[in-house]
Amino acid sequence: MSPAARLRGLKPDWISDPKVWGTEVLAGLVVALALIPEAISFSIIAGVDPAVGLFASFTMAVTIAIVGGRRAMISAATGAVALVIAPLNREHGFGHLVAAVVLAGVFQVVLGAVGVAKLMRFVPRSVMVGFVNSLAILIFVTQVPEMQNVPWPVYPLVIGGLALMVSLPRITTVVPAPLVSIVILTVITVAAGIAVPTVGDKGELPSSLPVPGLPDVPFTLDTLTTIAPYAFAMALVGLMESLMTAKLVDDITDTRSDKTRESIGQGVANIVTGFFGGMGGCAMIGQTMINVKVSGARTRVSTFLAGAFLMVLCIVFGPVVSDIPMAALVAVMIMVSFATFDWHSVAPGTLRRMPAGEIAVMVITVACVVATHNLAIGVVVGSVTAMVVFAKRVAHLAEVTAVVDPDGKAVVYRVTGELFFASSNDLVGRFGYATDPDKVVIDLSAAHIWDASSVAALDAIETKYAQRGKTVEITGLNDPSADLHGKLTGELAGSH
Repeated sequence: MSPAARLRGLKPDWISDPKVWGTEVLAGLVVALALIPEAISFSIIAGVDPAVGLFASFTMAVTIAIVGGRRAMISAATGAVALVIAPLNREHGFGHLVAAVVLAGVFQVVLGAVGVAKLMRFVPRSVMVGFVNSLAILIFVTQVPEMQNVPWPVYPLVIGGLALMVSLPRITTVVPAPLVSIVILTVITVAAGIAVPTVGDKGELPSSLPVPGLPDVPFTLDTLTTIAPYAFAMALVGLMESLMTAKLVDDITDTRSDKTRESIGQGVANIVTGFFGGMGGCAMIGQTMINVKVSGARTRVSTFLAGAFLMVLCIVFGPVVSDIPMAALVAVMIMVSFATFDWHSVAPGTLRRMPAGEIAVMVITVACVVATHNLAIGVVVGSVTAMVVFAKRVAHLAEVTAVVDPDGKAVVYRVTGELFFASSNDLVGRFGYATDPDKVVIDLSAAHIWDASSVAALDAIETKYAQRGKTVEITGLNDPSADLHGKLTGELAGSH
């Protein structure tokens, strides 16, 4: 086979597909337009110049397109990261903020390398549904201020934009409906001279590309101890939001992505962003939904072009972009909100069939995220709640049944279920120490020992029988249970 043929074999099929390129290019353009007001808003939250958020969105998107693990996912400046680093910028200045972004990237690379992405398997489906629904609510809630105390034409513009995005896909899907909506509403407001809030009102767009440089801070231990807590918090929040978003896109596209590569890629993107003076970021669920669900993008091209178009729009077409009415972008984000929400999860039929514990976990996740505006807090609280619910449910599955020999000389207790801290605590009280015969057999062939609490409970049972001069024989242990019991029995005195 010739080198050219081998090279063709290595290229993905979509490389030579004009239709895919058309979808990816238009998707990137729509996302870039949606990124501008968001990046400016997050800059305001972090207390930095709007250009800082826009530069971060540019470098994050372009870098993650190359080094990330999840194709078509959009990473840029985010509100979650802005909330974490805002106090650092306020108290210590912009130089410390940039240094924290670089250090957060280093933390993410290390966490990715040691396998933090594997923790995603412990996030239950009910938490994932809560994450998605709370995100949809947050996307909608963040648009509400854009519709308060504004000129009346804003409302018909938003309604018109929504009507366009609902009706256009029924006619054609060649051009993304959000892009058509943005163009038409902009033309109407400019041509008719309608005075409504525009993108330009959010802040001045940059007129040149960012320049790399080192953070303007003293490279001392004092600086490191100042920025480290903020950097670590940013690393955790960014990874959690990015991995949850990647999992969501996996489900939407029926494909799998490399979460470890995504974690390391997020770190590399933040390091690059820090050296270019950006405020850092992570995966953006709203823009990712525009890219994947609304526009139909599936490759890294759309992610790369979203960042590239962002800078082109700001630097080359700044005056035109500044004239885009915020109403057009509000309509796009409201549409994204409705498309993101898992309506099936709150349907009466679903709620009737769903266990109460699962519903509680979903509601708690949503409540925490909406109350704190922090997706990471909601996911952690939801996951802990799910574990408590699961432990409580499994604890009731441990059963003890007793069978006395016909001659009355021995009793066999058959234990079934999972023995761990929640179920083994009740185990000690399930035996008749005073009335049982002299020989007691505890059959664990239908049980499994998971932790030291269970071994301690078995030791306590043996001790209580021994105090009455009775012998206990434990039988039926599977290999892992026997191994754990053998290591710990007799070593846990006082633990029960």
